[in-house]
Amino acid sequence: MGHSSVTPLKVAVLMGGPSSEREVSLSTGRECAAALRGEGYEVVEVDAGPDLAQRLSAIAPDVAFNALHGRWGEDGCVQGILEWLRIPYTHSGVLASAMAMDKQRTKAAYESAGLPVVPSLIAARDDIAARHLMEPPYVVKPNNEGSSVGIYFVHDAADSPPQIADDMPARMMVEAYVPGRELTVTAMDGRALTVTEIITDGWYDYDAKYAPGGSRHVVPAEVPADIFDLCMDYALHAHRALGCRGISRTDFRWDDTRGAKGLFLLETNTQPGMTPTSLSPEQAGAAGMSFGALCRWLVEDASCDR
Repeated sequence: MGHSSVTPLKVAVLMGGPSSEREVSLSTGRECAAALRGEGYEVVEVDAGPDLAQRLSAIAPDVAFNALHGRWGEDGCVQGILEWLRIPYTHSGVLASAMAMDKQRTKAAYESAGLPVVPSLIAARDDIAARHLMEPPYVVKPNNEGSSVGIYFVHDAADSPPQIADDMPARMMVEAYVPGRELTVTAMDGRALTVTEIITDGWYDYDAKYAPGGSRHVVPAEVPADIFDLCMDYALHAHRALGCRGISRTDFRWDDTRGAKGLFLLETNTQPGMTPTSLSPEQAGAAGMSFGALCRWLVEDASCDR
């Protein structure tokens, strides 16, 4: 049950945390905290650490605004703590968060909903480094990290398989590379906002996502109407197939030489970035919603799953 009937006075903005996306989360958290203060909330900024449950018990917020990214904050762990404490929180619940953070399980949910996915497999890091497990070009990436952390692109002319860094997970995803254009859609409960095309000089990596000028966003995307409508429809179906709530953002690859047959879902992000260069706030803006209004909507939508 949401909290739209009573405006919560105190919002704990959860940010930082121990994941590889800590710095991005701190940026997201600061932006959201400032916006929520502008909307009249009492805001407490909380850098999420091992003592999170004790600190939240002491703060006793009406709502937790989840501005965490990456593991722990995005994969169901923090959501479980908030369920335990009975603190309503923004974005998706435990199961949807855990599912969406696991790329292979996400694909299984997509396929069961009849959504098109790129062929992939999960393999041991040593096996991936030993030989080509599929015909190049392909991409190797962690199965449960976000923000393009630890991605290896194997070109079609590559003689040898990628040499995976020792700090990468023991098992990783090997995914066929789809040439073409990067598209993304934010779903906001019952509606898709718009389609953005992300244009970069090369791979849409961590820097392209978060560095000013790292990528260019075309909003709305200049694509044929049928592709635009398919992206909007697929993003809503992905949101529902994973059981998401609040906002989610689904990323697509479109091989424009193949028409509708060249459109594939890559992944769904249950905690889309909320920084100055982020896609979801930009899409909300294109739909007529200010950044402050988006943050307010998320707080009013907050709930517990159980």
